[in-house]
Amino acid sequence: MTQQHAKAPLKMGIAIPNSKLGMWLFLGTEIMFFTAFIGTYLILRLGSPGWPTDVNVTHILIWFGAGNTFVLILSSFFVVLAHDALLGQKYHAAWMYMLYTLLLGVLFLGVKSIEYKGKWDHDILPGHIPESDKQAMDKVVSKFGQIVDASLSAAFPEQHKREDQITELNQKIGDLKAKGPSDELKSKESLLRLYSEYVSLKEHVRANWSLDFPLAAFDQYRTMDGKSPDDSTQDWKTKYATWKTVNEKEFGTGELKDLKEYLNSDGKIDSVSYAQVKHKVHALHDDKEIGSYIANLHPSDPILYGNLFASNYFLMTGFHAIHVIVGLLMFAIVLKKGSKLCIDDATFVENIGLYWHFVDLVWIFLFPLIYIV
Repeated sequence: MTQQHAKAPLKMGIAIPNSKLGMWLFLGTEIMFFTAFIGTYLILRLGSPGWPTDVNVTHILIWFGAGNTFVLILSSFFVVLAHDALLGQKYHAAWMYMLYTLLLGVLFLGVKSIEYKGKWDHDILPGHIPESDKQAMDKVVSKFGQIVDASLSAAFPEQHKREDQITELNQKIGDLKAKGPSDELKSKESLLRLYSEYVSLKEHVRANWSLDFPLAAFDQYRTMDGKSPDDSTQDWKTKYATWKTVNEKEFGTGELKDLKEYLNSDGKIDSVSYAQVKHKVHALHDDKEIGSYIANLHPSDPILYGNLFASNYFLMTGFHAIHVIVGLLMFAIVLKKGSKLCIDDATFVENIGLYWHFVDLVWIFLFPLIYIV
């Protein structure tokens, strides 16, 4: 009878643990994930002439980014030391090295949160950035209006419409004047002036007329249909005479000057400029009467492609920060074992290390792209 030998069991795949293979497959998908982000950023960056690169405009902190790069590289080094210590059965040393890695990851997130706060404070947020002078002026008016509404609502919480609040404010001022000077009267008059300054700025920006042109003259000038002072027609002369009649009080106090002094050589009113609006806001900041109301009103300089920049910045750094948090949670799972850490955990630590090296590598790409280039 012929003797038959049993065949050796068939082994498939490569000689690595399934968990490690799974980690490599996962990292392959992550590479494609971040490649899409980086590729999109490069296309937008190269296809947008005038992309913001001045760190004083974008409020990018290069040294913070460089410091975070060093932090992640050092943390990756500690992961290697932790795995090596586990293999050498130096469990306490391995636990300490992973603790160092965890603390460095927390430090990275802390530095990143400081950077994010700077973006928040300067309103460098997607959809919030003006990209032209007109958008910058509209944003100032909008924020000014929010401050006025908040101040009026605080003074007259029972009234919900701005018109009703202003009516009640005027009535209150009239009643207080009858009683004589007081701190409350001064406060209410300051609030009324705040509202007047807001209305003036809003109407100038809306009409696109220079801030040098007084608001009191707006309606009367509109009736002139843009006729030039050099126009000798009776129609213009009649309207110009009416101008002085209607605004007689302002002429008498010197608040209003001759119409010709407000017009340029073409007989038109100059357009309002962002520089004028910015200067006006700074002047109001220094105003002792209403400066405290608008302490948080800061003009946002226009940034061409600023919203695209902010969107890419927060998208890439935000997803990277999420990956950092996931890595820290995995380190926390291992650290939770404490004295129970053993050689059987070496594969898990190695897989975490592979993930952490990937997170580090992604940042090495993001740092020069966003912070330096």
